[in-house]
Amino acid sequence: MELWSDSALVKAYQEGNEHAFAILLQRHQKHVYNVILMIVKDKFITEDIFQDTFMKVITLIQNKQYQDEGRFSHWLIRIAYNLAVDYFRKIKKNTTITDSEGEIFSQENRFIEEQEADTNILQTENEHIVAELLKHLPNEQREVVVLRHYADMSFKEIAEMTNNSINTVLGRMRYALMNLRKMLTQQEFKTLN
Repeated sequence: MELWSDSALVKAYQEGNEHAFAILLQRHQKHVYNVILMIVKDKFITEDIFQDTFMKVITLIQNKQYQDEGRFSHWLIRIAYNLAVDYFRKIKKNTTITDSEGEIFSQENRFIEEQEADTNILQTENEHIVAELLKHLPNEQREVVVLRHYADMSFKEIAEMTNNSINTVLGRMRYALMNLRKMLTQQEFKTLN
């Protein structure tokens, strides 16, 4: 069963095979946990949201509310993301995502190309350092980076999930990468002195 696709495991679980869900949980738990942690930045809250995520997934699958589109991991991340946002709403923090940069970009393709070139920063740096630097980004920028690079979502999916235009999402990614580059340069300068 370990080699079965997510879709086959969901179907088996719906038919009463508990082991199928255990495999799904094992397969996706680390990824989901890390995405939640990057959003909320607190281990205890992350653990609560993580548990809520899988409880909701169990309920939705058992009630046959999961529609198999071949993207189980994205569906799972969307649930985790929504629960994290709900958490922030409950504690009355500002969860409305606004374009703090005040700029909307219309040359989408240029920014996609820039972003793809700049993602080498995230891929070549030590993951621990990047994870620490992400904590210093504004929430809306960190959110886009986490969803793009840790949840492996497309910019279109991020825009839909966050109820923003794709231009806003691309702009946030651009500013996040610029800020990360600046922080990395500052950190390298500190280590040289």
